[in-house]
Amino acid sequence: MKTAISIPDQIFAAAEQTAKRLGISRSELYASAVRDYIESHVSEEITEKLNQVYSAEKSALDSSLQSMQSSSLGKEDW
Repeated sequence: MKTAISIPDQIFAAAEQTAKRLGISRSELYASAVRDYIESHVSEEITEKLNQVYSAEKSALDSSLQSMQSSSLGKEDW
């Protein structure tokens, strides 16, 4: 898909140099950069969704389960 975007001259020049150095087209460079940017923010979306789910749920351990877990651990000096 073709699209038109506006970017600062310095970024454009750096992108041109990077594409030439890597031996790829400008389109490949921009597509790769956008893909990487999107992938880097996926974890933020997941965290946000988990926060939404757990904000409505009780997060404390059941007291019986907590007691069993505590009793299963040996006493150790830290």
